[in-house]
Amino acid sequence: MKKVLCLLLVLPLFCVAQTTTEQEDRAAIAQVLSTQQTAWNNFDIELFMETYWKSEELTFYGSAGVVKGWQKTLERYKKSYPTQEHFGHLEFVTNDISKITDDAYTVMGEYHLTRPVGDTQGIFMLVLKKIDGAWKIIADTSCKVE
Repeated sequence: MKKVLCLLLVLPLFCVAQTTTEQEDRAAIAQVLSTQQTAWNNFDIELFMETYWKSEELTFYGSAGVVKGWQKTLERYKKSYPTQEHFGHLEFVTNDISKITDDAYTVMGEYHLTRPVGDTQGIFMLVLKKIDGAWKIIADTSCKVE
């Protein structure tokens, strides 16, 4: 009976700890998106790219197809957004952050880009993984929506 009572007392604490960890993970992931948005709006592609996994395994899937690797993803951004006028002002809308495993989440949302060369908007899905204690984007699928 003591074991059952002990289990009933400890189980809620475990559930609270697990929920707190997920809340902390979601907050940290939201901070990654905030960092991206701020970097983009400051025309700082280097800081923007720090949120991505610096690996040849990074996958970006967009309107031009699949790009593999951190360096190639950086080159793609520089080619697609060559000037501050192309960068414009970015706003993210996060629609969902879902846990896949203890160290991986998906994020689904929208982007809205207001800029002198023409506004654009779309949707995205990211996969983030905790690598060396930091949340990094390991896969990015973005699609322009008219």
